[in-house]
Amino acid sequence: MSIAAGEQIPQSQLTVMTENGPSPVDATELMGQGTTVLFAVPGAFTPTCSAQHLPGFVEHADEILARNVDRIVCMAVNDVFVMDAWGKSAGVDGKIVMAADGNGDFTRALGLEMDGRAFGMGQRAQRFALIIRDGKVADVMVEGSGEFRVSSAENVLTKLA
Repeated sequence: MSIAAGEQIPQSQLTVMTENGPSPVDATELMGQGTTVLFAVPGAFTPTCSAQHLPGFVEHADEILARNVDRIVCMAVNDVFVMDAWGKSAGVDGKIVMAADGNGDFTRALGLEMDGRAFGMGQRAQRFALIIRDGKVADVMVEGSGEFRVSSAENVLTKLA
């Protein structure tokens, strides 16, 4: 069962890249205070994720942050080195936290995993976005299979209005 509006985000470890290298961070510490927009993609450097999903959040980051959002977090079941390289190539420039869920533990705790083995991708995150306020999920936007609409930056902006 997937996480629903009104529920607390689960405690789980993610990894972010810092000036000193990879650093573990508890999801509840990262997203437990203030307002967070978390969006997840099936994989860094994959077509829709790289051509539309992440670029939309890069393009609209200032507008999203101006709506009383404290942080934007991009997450994928990839390693921290891939997430860091993807963020650099997309020009996130510190506006988006690139968080690796290397083993998919946080994704499974959210109940938002998908089986990508048919595509040689293993277990991955579904494409989704969450609005989280003080550690509690306010809005859940999960894409249908093969879709890209409800988790877009543009749709998230309508939810923040």
